[in-house]
Amino acid sequence: MSRILLVFLAASGIAQALPALAEDAEVARGKYLVTIGGCNDCHTPGYLFGSPDMSRFLGGSDVGFEIPGEGVFVGRNITPDNETGIGSWTKEQIVTAIQTGERPDGRILAPIMPWHAFANLTPDDAMAIAAYLKSLPPVSHEVPGPFGPGEKVTTFTFRILPPGETAAAAPGK
Repeated sequence: MSRILLVFLAASGIAQALPALAEDAEVARGKYLVTIGGCNDCHTPGYLFGSPDMSRFLGGSDVGFEIPGEGVFVGRNITPDNETGIGSWTKEQIVTAIQTGERPDGRILAPIMPWHAFANLTPDDAMAIAAYLKSLPPVSHEVPGPFGPGEKVTTFTFRILPPGETAAAAPGK
């Protein structure tokens, strides 16, 4: 870069704005990836009932997924709320979770979470998702579960049944 260009950038304040512009671009890329990745589907309350509560966007679902022999898993709060979300996680810990399935506490994410597919994200794309999630407004929403096999479930649940199983009967039938 020429000395004249450097002097111009410094004098105009553009040089100071470049890191912010790069960060804004990273967050915008993360938003795009979260949108096309369908994160909203499992992590926003009301979505699975056809009426997503966008005031609690990515604040955790109100519907769990039952997997035979595994239990029931509810889409977690992935906003930066420190108490009920991922606010205490670093961007690097978020990337590790979405690409390896391992949370900072060592627990492995539920099998319904497509981390195996997200393992193929480029490092820049994975970090963009983390940057976007950290940029969201925090939502205070404690999500129930996970529930082990045989535990009482306190939320609506989608059941995944093996072939040959019988669907649940309607109440009162």
